[in-house]
Formats: sequence, structure tokens, C-alpha cells
Amino acid sequence: MKARSLRWVVAALAALAFALLLPRIADAGTLRLAGEILLAIGMVQMWNLLAGYTGLFSLGHQLFVGLGAYTLYEATQRFGIAPHWALPFAGVMGALVAVLLAPALFRLREAYFAIGLWVFAEIGYLIVSKTPALGTTSGRPLDLSNVADPEAFQAIVFWIACAIGLGSLAGVYALMRSRLGLALLTVRDNELAAASVGVDVWRVRFPAFVISGFGCALAGGAYYMGTMFVSPESAFDINWVVMMMFATLIGGIGTLEGPLIGVLIWFALRELLTGSLGLQGGWYLICMGAVAMVVSLMAPRGLWGWLQPRFGWRGWSVLREPPARTGAP
Repeated sequence: MKARSLRWVVAALAALAFALLLPRIADAGTLRLAGEILLAIGMVQMWNLLAGYTGLFSLGHQLFVGLGAYTLYEATQRFGIAPHWALPFAGVMGALVAVLLAPALFRLREAYFAIGLWVFAEIGYLIVSKTPALGTTSGRPLDLSNVADPEAFQAIVFWIACAIGLGSLAGVYALMRSRLGLALLTVRDNELAAASVGVDVWRVRFPAFVISGFGCALAGGAYYMGTMFVSPESAFDINWVVMMMFATLIGGIGTLEGPLIGVLIWFALRELLTGSLGLQGGWYLICMGAVAMVVSLMAPRGLWGWLQPRFGWRGWSVLREPPARTGAP
């Protein structure tokens, strides 16, 4: 068995053991925190797919988080089904909105794309906050009338978070090892050069944008399935994107391992600053910003980019190596 395949087998077995054992030994608070971390991993990988592997920097991914949450709540109530069966509707809604927005957004470049998606996120927030059927600014609770066992429901939410978080890692890796992933890297590195050798930039970026919207909406629906209450202020909060950016940039953009490290640091700092030290509001954000500035100055390529060459770690690399030359020169 190749070393790469062995790593994936070991990782899959460890993930399965983690998913099966934690609900049995952890209390509700720990299980909830673990689910948050896993869903954040899924969101960050989707943001990194767009910014790190496609070259499209986003300030509006809270749009997909909010759409996923409200779609799940609406589908649960209208169709009279358990929330976890309504979760696929959340992902489909995120993908559909990405399909509709792509023709307009792909006309923009760099900062204009980021701001354009942010504008659409604000439009989504205003529509939801002014729609009485969606609860307006007061928010709405999750319909749990079709949930037979509330305790088992919490375990189901955690298992869904495991599937989204770990599935996002495997899915992005598989995508970037494919022909489409190679085309994404060429477009990211030099869009003009990629187009000059026959790469269709629009058709290459489009599926990545749709996948990113689908994954973020799915994670957003699962997150608010766990909280059992949603409001426009929280679902469309720009802090979702702040978390994605923080985790990706300090961990290492354009890698699989970097965002994973960044998420763990984000939650460790959050628990330390808001829990142990009791910092709230502005002080909490100032400390997070200070950490991001220090890491950016000391390790411009992120923590994974700083650690990898020093220790020779290869990790889950998606870079291609040219074939060995054979025969006489």
C-alpha cells in the first residue's frame, strides 16, 4: 500500500472512532463544541477552495450560511419532516444561488468580486429581516415536532457535523487532484496565461464557486440545526467570513492543512479569551486581530507554510510533480 493511501486509511479509521466514541463519553457542551469545530472546518475549506485554489477572494460567504439556515428551517416546517432530512435542501439552495449569481459576479475581478458578493449578502439579510413569514428581525425557532428523541437528535447533529467537516477535507483533496483541480491552480496562478493555453477560465471557476456555495450552505444549515434558533443578525453576520479568513490566512491559504490548523487556533483563542479571561466585544476582536498580525509578519505563508519546510512534512499535498525524464537528452 502506498504511503498516501495508508495515510488516508489511518485518517478514516481515526475519524470513524472519533465519531462513534465521542457521543458516548462527552457531555452535551463538549459535543456541541466539537460539532462547531467540525462545521467551521467545512466552511473554511469551502472558503479556501474559492480564495486559495481558485483566486476568488470572498467577503460574502455569510450569504450561503444564512441561506442554508433559513432554507432548512423553512423546509422542516413546510414539509413536516425532521430537520436532518431537510438538510439537503439547504445545500441545494446554496448551490442554486451560486449558479444565479455567477454570471454577474464573474464579470468582476479581485476586490470588486469580494465586495460584490458582500453586497448580495447584505441584500439577502435585508430580504429575510423584512419578511414576516421568515420571522423578520426577531428570528424563528426550529420546528422539532417531528423529532422523536431529542437526545438522539443531538448525536445526529454531531454525526452530520463530522460528515460535513471531514467530508470537506476529502472532497477538496479529491477535487484538487483531478483535472479540474489542475486547471483551477493554473487559473489562480495566472489567469491570462491559463486562457492563452486554452483553459476556459469561466467554466473552470464556475463549478468551484457552486461547490463552495453548496458546502457553506450545508454547514450553515447544520450549525443552526444544532442551535435550534436562527435570526438574520446571526445567520448573515460578517463574522462568519472573519472566521473563515482568519483561519485560512494564519493557517496557510491554498493548503488543506493550513485552514484546519487555523480553525483549531480560532476556537482555542475563543475559549481562552471569552471563557478563561472573560474578554468580550471589542477586546476579544482586538486580541484576535493582534494574533493575525503577528502571524502575518512572522509567517507570511501561514503556520503550515512555516512549519512544512522546516520539518519536511508533505501532508496532503495537491501539487503535481513532472514525470521523470527518460532516454538520452
